[in-house]
Formats: sequence, C-alpha cells, structure tokens
Amino acid sequence: MPATVTIADIEAAARQLDGIIRDLPLAGAQWLERLVGGDVRLVTENLQRAGSFKIRGAYTRIANLTDEERSRGVVAASAGNHAQGVAVAAQLLGVRATVFMPEGATIPKVQATLGYGADVRFHGDTIDQALEAATQFAGETGAVLIHPFDHADVIAGQGTLGLEIMAKLPGVRTVVVCTGGGGLLAGVTLAVKSVDPSIRVVGVQAESAAAYPASLAAGHPVRLESMSTMADGIAVGRPGDAPFAVIRDLTDEIVTVTEEEISRAVLLLLERAKLVVEPAGAAAAAAVMSHPQDFEPPVAVVLSGGNVDSLVLLRIIRYGLASAGRYLTLAVRMPDRPGSLAQLLSDIQELRANVVDVEHNRVDAGLRVDEVDIVVHVETRGPEHCQSLLASLAERDYRILPHGPRLP
Repeated sequence: MPATVTIADIEAAARQLDGIIRDLPLAGAQWLERLVGGDVRLVTENLQRAGSFKIRGAYTRIANLTDEERSRGVVAASAGNHAQGVAVAAQLLGVRATVFMPEGATIPKVQATLGYGADVRFHGDTIDQALEAATQFAGETGAVLIHPFDHADVIAGQGTLGLEIMAKLPGVRTVVVCTGGGGLLAGVTLAVKSVDPSIRVVGVQAESAAAYPASLAAGHPVRLESMSTMADGIAVGRPGDAPFAVIRDLTDEIVTVTEEEISRAVLLLLERAKLVVEPAGAAAAAAVMSHPQDFEPPVAVVLSGGNVDSLVLLRIIRYGLASAGRYLTLAVRMPDRPGSLAQLLSDIQELRANVVDVEHNRVDAGLRVDEVDIVVHVETRGPEHCQSLLASLAERDYRILPHGPRLP
C-alpha cells in the first residue's frame, strides 16, 4: 500500500470513476440555512449508485488491482454500504466478490448485496468481527481484501467527493462529513485542503460509537470496548491507520452527536428535504442542526448513505418525533370501569392531540383489582404542546404514572 495519498491520486481516481458514478447536484436546505444564517447545501450521496459514497473507494481499489489479483477474487466486510459498493464495483469489473456481514445486517442491504452478484456470508455482531473473518478468508483463499477505509486507493476514491464539493460550491467555508473508520473524511479532507487549506473540515461521529476523539487524544488509533448506535454504517471500533494519519494532521475537528440528534436529523431530512437518509448518513446533518452556530457558511453537509430498512426507518421516525417533542407516550392509572377509556380519549382529543395507539395493562403488582393502566401514544405539535397536554390532564385529576411520559 502506498504510504501516502496525494491530490494527484484523488484526481486519477476521479478519472477512473468518470461514467461509473452518478453526477448528483447539491440540494438546497432553507430549513438549515435559517439555523446557520447562511448558505447550506446537502451533498446527496444517499442517491449515489448502490445508495452511498462507498462505490467510489471500492471501484478505485478494485480497478487498480492487477489481472492476477483480480483472478483471485475480492473479499470485503461491511454492515451494508461498503458491501454494496464492492459488489457493484466487482460486477462492473468482472471480478468475483465475497462479502462478510454482521449477523444483524439489515435485510435490504443483504438483499441488495446479493442482487449485485456477491456471495454473502455472516459473521459476528459488528463490522470489526466481520472484518476479522474477511481477513482470515483472504489469507486462506488468496482473495484480495478490499478494506472499507484503511487503504490509500479507497481514501483516494472517497476523496473524489471532496473535489466535487469544491467544484459545485466554490465558495464553501465548512465541509461536514460523517465518520466511521475515517476513509471518507480523510479523502474529503485531502481534496478540500489541497485546493484551499483555509476551508474548515469537520468529522461527525455517533456519540456512543466514537473512536476518533480518544484516538486523537492518545495520538494513535485506540479500539473502543463497546458500541451501541442506530448508525450502524459508522459504528467502527477502531480508526484505520491510513485515514487516522490524515485526519490527525489535517482535519480541523471531530464532533459527536447523540442518538436523539441523529433520529431528528433523519426525520427532518425526510420531511423537509424529501430525502431518505440512513442514520449514519444523517450524522453530519445532525451536528449542523444541533449546533448551527459552529459552522461558518457556506456549509456543505454530506449525506453519505440512504440504505435503511423500512421497519428500522419506522422506528427511527417515531423516535425522532419523540425526541422533537412531537410524539408522546403517557401511562395513566384509572378506574377499570365502562366509559373510563372513552373519557380519556375524548379529553385528549379536546386538547388537540392525535391518538395513535392505545394499550391496556391489567396485570401489575401495583394495580388494585378495580384499576387499569392505559398507555396512550399521541402525536403533538411540539414540546410546548406536550407540556400543556400533561398539565391539562393533571388538572382534570388524571393520575399520570411516574415513568410516563416515555419514548416509544
């Protein structure tokens, strides 16, 4: 592997990718502009071929293999996006591909990877565990490992997105990039800083799967002991050595976002921008939404992927609504007699909240024989409406349980 990646490598990758990847326009985001106080553009890699930026690095890496290496096939490990990128690239280049995925990989990502012609195998619960299996497979079979982020060719391929951002938004002052292992952030940083070193590049990680802050503090990649995030695409336990060196030296800052901030970003991207973005792909938008004053406009916000299971999206939307104060779950203990539920629902309707679902609980050690717990899921207009609803119900002598309201 080459020791460094240069702007010439990224430019060469851009020529290789000409005609392979989609040329996507930047999308406007007036709802973010009102927060930031200036121009904000969405970099819609969620609409890229195979649903994410990953095809850029995967195609570049496989295209640079020798004929002898291609004859041995390639192997990769991924929760889904890199898997699809490798599968598509291998199919286009006529190379046999095997992909190891975590046991919990979402069904659409698995089916898409199979649809692109790859042989899919499952191993472990995380990307890191799947990568261990892929590395072992490469050693046993001679297949070439296509690492998701820790290779110069992959970084160069991902860096082509940085060149596109500079060409499409020449006045950009801040570029915000979601970050897992660091391949995309390293490539974009190299491309952007090679054109204008004064442009600020910010990487964003999920708070509960953020390997870079501790690694940067230590001065070398440090493995996380555990991770737990809905953003599976950036849940990487250890930064790659190659991207880490670039990010340490050139990237301006790494910030983190919470699960609530990610879910709100997914929801608002769907509602305001009409874009389906997976949690990992929405991390950069979540950072800008949560701390808009920290990002000098014009701002380019990378939406890195859109491959999300529909059932997962449904849960994320509900979680996002709750986090934004637009979805409330409350438990009410009341007499178990005819008309009690009807009266509660009538009062909630009178308070202009929309009842989505109702549950009864008659089996609880704290319940008397003549009592019932009613759990009501309602849509509201926002946090103030939630508080008003709870206060009004309390004034009407409803006994709201201490553990409610709850997130769904």
